[in-house]
Parts: sequence; C-alpha cells; structure tokens
Amino acid sequence: MTNRYRSVVDVYMLLRRADGHVLLMERANTGYADGQLCPPSGHLEEGESVIDGAVREAAEEVGVKLGEADPAFLHVVHHRTAEGQGRIGFFFLSESWEGEPVNREPDKCARLLWADPAAPPVNTVPYTAAALAQIDKGRCFSLDGWGETPASS
Repeated sequence: MTNRYRSVVDVYMLLRRADGHVLLMERANTGYADGQLCPPSGHLEEGESVIDGAVREAAEEVGVKLGEADPAFLHVVHHRTAEGQGRIGFFFLSESWEGEPVNREPDKCARLLWADPAAPPVNTVPYTAAALAQIDKGRCFSLDGWGETPASS
C-alpha cells in the first residue's frame, strides 16, 4: 500500500494599490529566506479555509482587516523545494481593506515596501517570484521546482 501524499499549504495575500503595486515584506530572523521579499503569507492552520488563512495572515502581519468576500483567487502553485518537499501555495488578491498596512511583526520582518508585481525586486523569494511571473501571464496554475511548467491554465 502506498502512502497518501501530504503537503504543506501556504496562503498568500496580495494587497494591490490603485497604482498596481503590491505589498511585500522583507523577511528577517525566521531561518527561511531572511533578507528576501514576499507578500503577507504563512501556513494554513488546522481547520481553516485557504481564504480564512490568507485573511488571518494579512491581519497578523500587516494589520489590515479583510472581509471573507474581499480576497479574489489568483493562482495556485505546486512547488517543490530543493530538498524535494512539496508545497501548495494559494495566492489571493485584494484591492480594498480596512486600515493602513504596518509592520506588526518587527521580529520577523525588517520592512514593508510596495513593488510592481510584474517586475519584483531581485531579492524576492524565488517561489514567490515564480508565482508572480505566472500571475502576470494570466495563468491560474503553475508548477515550480518540478522541472516542467504546464503550457497554460
């Protein structure tokens, strides 16, 4: 009997301003991708939906309040790390929220910045940069780290 596949589920909230820029956070002191940029994100917790997880992460990390209907699904990526671990990342977009984004986790985040998602800074987490590139192409699904990319979705 084979083992069932299990994966870490990551949730991402892209907060987009009227000028098209999205909010990125510079990771610090986490042990993973420190010095690199990513949107408010984290792991899905037991018992929550991917939307609830993305909304929670945005509130925890940058202090904005989103309603359950605010996030729009953008993309899902099936990522494999260099060590061979599979991850599934769900990317959501919101163009409206309550509150001004602030760094609520200064122990894990060095700074916040707004960036063009079509040309993210070179120090963007590679997994995130790959997803942003696929989002820019209008694709709702991609593979990353598997040695192939689907034609389109």
